[in-house]
Amino acid sequence: MAVSIAEISKLRTMTGAGMMDCKNALAEANGDFDKAIEIIRKKGQAIAAKRSDREASEGCVLADAKEGFAAVLALKCETDFVAKNNEFIALTQSILDVAMAQKPESLEALKALEIDGRSIDELVTDRSGITGEKMELDYYEFVKGESVVSYIHPGNMLAAIVAFAEENVKQQVANDVAMQVAAMNPIALDRTSVPQETIDTELEVGREKARQEGKPENILDKIAEGRLNKFFQESTLLEQAFIKDNKISIANYLKENNATAVDFKRVTLNEE
Repeated sequence: MAVSIAEISKLRTMTGAGMMDCKNALAEANGDFDKAIEIIRKKGQAIAAKRSDREASEGCVLADAKEGFAAVLALKCETDFVAKNNEFIALTQSILDVAMAQKPESLEALKALEIDGRSIDELVTDRSGITGEKMELDYYEFVKGESVVSYIHPGNMLAAIVAFAEENVKQQVANDVAMQVAAMNPIALDRTSVPQETIDTELEVGREKARQEGKPENILDKIAEGRLNKFFQESTLLEQAFIKDNKISIANYLKENNATAVDFKRVTLNEE
């Protein structure tokens, strides 16, 4: 059957699919919009299944913070070309907006939430059909606190969020700490937050390295403890040297500004 430009445009607005995809779907569905949408959706599902073994290493990372809640997420795709597409970025932003409004407790819960009557998981699959690339919502993290802040590094491949115990933390201080998280990639807030498994591994590595250097067996533990302390200083947020002034630690910087960081998250699609 003949399909009008107005009908094609309407379906494109509803689905975001290309003009030819909309025209073909409407023709196949004999003008039935619900059927046409289902045809486009199934195309997306088929493409997603076909490309399930492909690596989605590019994408868009966005974050936001307001009213004691901050979230960061990543929508992944295969190529930088798609990642920089305005519609792909807009989809990522719309998913983040839903996360900020409804505050889901997990990635799976976020995927089940709806935008205009369709689940986020379905929307991502549909978008895969439009672009022909594998796509996946692969990261979602959040923090809560009396004050929160988000930082998105230029290029939308890296973002960080931080929560503080106090209300009205100075914006510059909050921004500085978020940038510290983004730049220095701490593994934990402080040494008490480092998993015991990580500590045990670092101690064993320290002993083995000292042993290879010819150090006596009776002092290996002491050497390993010293190297563990250095690891804490380099890898935990509060003990790291402040990137804007390496003479002080982040803990000291926060103390000077009457602020207490209580949680942070960092998401990146960059190779590190």
